Amino acid sequence: MVDQFVRVDPTGAMGKGTGIERRVYEALHEKMLAVRDEVAVTDMELLRSGDVPPEKQPLDAAFLDMPERLLAEYQQRREQSELGRVLKIARRLQETVDRVVLLGIGGSYMGARALMEACCQPYFNELSRGQRGGKPRLYFEGNNVDNDAMRGLLELLGAGRPARSLDDRWAIIVVSKSGTTLETAVAFRIFLQALETSVGSERLADLVVPITGPGSKLAQMCQALGCQDILPVPEGVGGRFSVLSAVGLLPAAVLGINVVALLEGAAAMTEHFRTAPPGANAVLDYVNICHCAEEQGRTIRVLCVWSKALEAVGLWYDQLLSESLGKQEKGATPITAVNTRDLHSRAQQHQEGRRDKLFTNLIVHEWRTDPLLVGRRPADEDGLNDLAERSLPQIMEAAVWGTNEALQQAGRPTVDIHLPAINEFYLGQLLQMLMLATVVEGRLIGVNPYGQPGVEAYKKAMYRRLGR
Repeated sequence: MVDQFVRVDPTGAMGKGTGIERRVYEALHEKMLAVRDEVAVTDMELLRSGDVPPEKQPLDAAFLDMPERLLAEYQQRREQSELGRVLKIARRLQETVDRVVLLGIGGSYMGARALMEACCQPYFNELSRGQRGGKPRLYFEGNNVDNDAMRGLLELLGAGRPARSLDDRWAIIVVSKSGTTLETAVAFRIFLQALETSVGSERLADLVVPITGPGSKLAQMCQALGCQDILPVPEGVGGRFSVLSAVGLLPAAVLGINVVALLEGAAAMTEHFRTAPPGANAVLDYVNICHCAEEQGRTIRVLCVWSKALEAVGLWYDQLLSESLGKQEKGATPITAVNTRDLHSRAQQHQEGRRDKLFTNLIVHEWRTDPLLVGRRPADEDGLNDLAERSLPQIMEAAVWGTNEALQQAGRPTVDIHLPAINEFYLGQLLQMLMLATVVEGRLIGVNPYGQPGVEAYKKAMYRRLGR
């Protein structure tokens, strides 16, 4: 029986030919404990005191205890708490619209997309309202300035036509801490005009929910519109660490995802991180093996998700790792692969290409639905009758084992993250684990994991081109 907790197994990275020795891995245990104290104790004390030294600025460490804080506040104040407000707004949107458009870029939408794809039926937006349990469809925009994609969604929404029934009504959730991110701001202006045409100016404010920083341009604009609900992007939490705030929780709650269980899973992982020793600590053990691999030149980190439902989790992690550690000419390059799909496009390179990769397998042990059998045909035209009694989960298990076996025989390091099942509790554990691991790794290699100064360079050049 698999432990009912997200678990990391690094042994596949220390096999013959990988160059990673167990004694080196174990020698880092003491260092990992010191870094844990820095992240879990020192950084949090500095954040609370407000006396942050220049070398640690920005210090967006409030994500660490945010799940515990939100749950405790909800327990005490219910609807008056931040989580209570999120759930109340979600219920209102569920009752009044059939579609919601989430406008945001980077961490303002990637976490919500990861939650949707992991927790909802794979073809959720294609289902009837009854099959969706009365929950609205969710679409993502404001993450690009792609003219055709945006116009396509506007056409799908029936922009320009009056909303005559529930099936025609839609709403906007717009996420931007500053309110000045160009892609999201431009999309908001366009979709706001379309929504006003659909429902009229008197109802517009009821169908727009901003999630933003206090005093931002977005907040000012939505206050002028008369929006009844404005949710906060919390202070001390960077965008890519905001999935367990209102940024991710509101769209998740609109979809009917159990956000309380999500936060409970994250809080459990934080406690595990604070208390479990190296060798039995998912966060510390994952960072340790990643660091050992990088020291051996494994600068490309391939996250192999063995479920289509987790692809967007991988893309969310790509941003988390890239923006947090890609500084001072340091930091691994993340790549997400979906297996078995990508075994037919990337396996050759992984198996016999450059020895610059660490492979992390994200393995699911219990599937949400009943297993499908291959089945039997009388004439056995396709030659599959020998597998007739095998199920898709059994074939997937064999593919995981076979891929790991082949990589390890070739001296390619692998590490396994075991996810007991894809549900809100375990997903909360996984997301919090990856956020904690990223911060710990940043502190370990001497890089501030918060902030993303390099992102500003392209923005300045783009604005010059636009004459701003």
